[in-house]
Amino acid sequence: MPKIYILDCTLRDGGYINNFDFGYGAIRKIIQRLSDSKIEIIECGFMKRSANNPDKSLYGNVQSIEKIIPSKSDAMFVAMIAYGDIDIDEISPCCDTGITGIRLTFHENDIENAFVFAEKLMQKGYKVFIQPVGTTTYTDKALLRLIDKVNEMKPYAFYLVDTLGALYKNGLLRMFYLIDNNLNPKIKIGFHSHNNLQLSFSNAQELMMMHSKRDIIIDSSVFGMGRGAGNLCTELLTQFINENIKKKYDLIPVLEIMDEYIMPIYSTRPWGYSVPYYIAAINNCHPNYATFLMNKQTLCIRDINAIIRSIPEENKRIYNVDLIFELYRNYQQHNIDDSKTIIKIKEICHSRKILVLAPGKSLATYAERIKNFIEESSPVIFAINHIPENFPYDIVFISNLKRFKGLDDAVEKLGERMICTSNISTNYAVNYSSYLNEEEIISDNAGLMLINILKKAGVHDLYLAGFDGFQTSGEGNYFDEKLNLNIQYQKRKEMNRAIIGYFAKLRRNLDVNFLTPTIYDTGDEQ
Repeated sequence: MPKIYILDCTLRDGGYINNFDFGYGAIRKIIQRLSDSKIEIIECGFMKRSANNPDKSLYGNVQSIEKIIPSKSDAMFVAMIAYGDIDIDEISPCCDTGITGIRLTFHENDIENAFVFAEKLMQKGYKVFIQPVGTTTYTDKALLRLIDKVNEMKPYAFYLVDTLGALYKNGLLRMFYLIDNNLNPKIKIGFHSHNNLQLSFSNAQELMMMHSKRDIIIDSSVFGMGRGAGNLCTELLTQFINENIKKKYDLIPVLEIMDEYIMPIYSTRPWGYSVPYYIAAINNCHPNYATFLMNKQTLCIRDINAIIRSIPEENKRIYNVDLIFELYRNYQQHNIDDSKTIIKIKEICHSRKILVLAPGKSLATYAERIKNFIEESSPVIFAINHIPENFPYDIVFISNLKRFKGLDDAVEKLGERMICTSNISTNYAVNYSSYLNEEEIISDNAGLMLINILKKAGVHDLYLAGFDGFQTSGEGNYFDEKLNLNIQYQKRKEMNRAIIGYFAKLRRNLDVNFLTPTIYDTGDEQ
């Protein structure tokens, strides 16, 4: 049975969740407790050019990492470098008080230059971990050529990386044996997995229970913290080794990290297995494609699957944000002539006040204020992506395919009282692409699309209710819990900022009145 080492990557892979902003004190305590738990290898974060914020697990030099490493510890401390992110001259020689290992990750087209960089790291005294992105996507011939180069250099470890989270047991063992039989026996094999198909833990068990003389490093993070579907959980891995191989880890410090530092992050910015990540994995696609489509919250699973399946084979493994945005736009876009619909809206709105009801919580909490306005002003009332139960309405506007399907049979009863965008229907519709916003993150926001339509129809005065803004505290955003969307924390903040900017520009030419409290009026995020 091989000797097993755990490499905890919470501060590095987990950093994708919170923009690496753990806080200086938390970083030090997480590292100390990982050390107390007897984890053999602790990854402190990324090394990146010009990184200088002590609250983030990003470091511009080795000296800044020394400050967070315990003075007494049996653990090896390492950092990761994505090839190209930092110059070799910015990395000082290895010393006992800092990191002693560096993990170097690179894409297949950067192999030659990355190996030159790795050689220089070794000359500076570092134990180098060679970690190619997406090892599972290499052909056997390409992988064997890479192993030959690794054998010539003799680094500390070589990694099998399941970037797409799509590796089943048989594929894992086949790749391991290919590497094991051809790699210098003194070089450790590492395994880094993602949990798109919930296989990280079972695959790790397979490797740990193999009869091999080679040392194996298994990557994990506390509570599986990592972007997308996350990673193998350190607490599960340590418990399994204690129970089945050798009792050597103290679980309590790991659980303390989970309780004090990780769960508060998870409560507002969750990660983990989901259907879109499953779809990305079974289509051998980079999980960020699923993240992009999931954050849109406009598509049903059938639509997400169709778009991911349409990604060209040569683009599947390396994320291309411009490509997925184009595919998304093309999928949604069904061009029509909407001039008759715009004329209809003009006729309805002529010489009357316009009230737009977005589905924010304030529709319920300020219901009396809204009803009083309706009684006093007799406005034309538009509802966005929902059918109001407590207010009268003239038109229901729907631009979100997911919302449309969620309304079920009620849609049929609306008839001409429904106007939708052309990605949903061509009856009583407006052209989807004509009313998108320039800024990508809010390009297809339903409320803003309706305002753009009303502007085209000649409306100059708007009264808005339920435009609360996306709560960054993790609370529900809508008057009906069924409407809540699983939008990532950072995306909510970015969307709020973009919409605040939209309304600031809008008010130059339009009279906008908010009937209910909103962050878009004050600019204050919740």
